[in-house]
Amino acid sequence: MTDTTDAAITLTDKAAEKIGELLGGQADSGDQALRVAVRGGGCSGFQYALAFDKPKDDDNVFEVDGVAVVVDKVSMQFVFGSEVDYVEGLQGAGFQVNNPNVVAACGCGSSFQVKEDAPPVTA
Repeated sequence: MTDTTDAAITLTDKAAEKIGELLGGQADSGDQALRVAVRGGGCSGFQYALAFDKPKDDDNVFEVDGVAVVVDKVSMQFVFGSEVDYVEGLQGAGFQVNNPNVVAACGCGSSFQVKEDAPPVTA
């Protein structure tokens, strides 16, 4: 595990509060962390995967507002500088990742494309 002094991902107050509520209801919450990962898929190339998980040896681990956050090394390059928020709206409630590295997203908002993957612009 790599302890990261500066959080590569931030949490809004609402997200940190909701994560605390969710972890508070689990018996083994003491060694659980919010895992933020990126997986291939969707019409734009990548999708976020948020889950509660135990840190692994090669994870980047840091604490944000009292919440442990882990990111694997591959995902870190795609989510560095992102903010995790918890939103409630007409279409339901859930976690949302606000990622400054995204250059395109699909119409349904479930997948995205980052700068490194953007196709070259041709005139």
